[in-house]
Amino acid sequence: MRQALSHRSWCAEYPGNPSNERLEFLGDAVLGWVVADIAYHRYTDLPEGKLTDLRKAVVNATALAQMADSVGLGESILLGKGEAAAGGRRKPSILSDTLEAVIGAVYVDGGPDSVRHVLTGLLGHRLDDVVDRLAVLDHKTALQELCSTGRRCT
Repeated sequence: MRQALSHRSWCAEYPGNPSNERLEFLGDAVLGWVVADIAYHRYTDLPEGKLTDLRKAVVNATALAQMADSVGLGESILLGKGEAAAGGRRKPSILSDTLEAVIGAVYVDGGPDSVRHVLTGLLGHRLDDVVDRLAVLDHKTALQELCSTGRRCT
């Protein structure tokens, strides 16, 4: 977990400590897989395109930064002095990357069941919220498509 929280700016000031970048790489892949698996089994009526939209709505830098912020992850990130002074603990890119690294660390240390348990708790209600929004977007998309055909849309 310490490595997952170790930003490269901190590692530059404390040589010999590996940064979280490799765990971030792994965490990104694990996150995509687990979200796809949860969505596939939980939302059995959603077609492939909507499952993809659901995954994209949750597995992106903005959503991950919000999740990281919601659990106070920023306060635990090991940052170099300059990055810390520049507000790095609140930067969306650092928050999302660190969350992915933490996910990678949970996978390495605890395996697939542990990471699935953690992500189900972290993402559970967010997935439901996104599915509800997808239904609203479907109506908007249908209206836009109707209007683009040149037919009257009032």
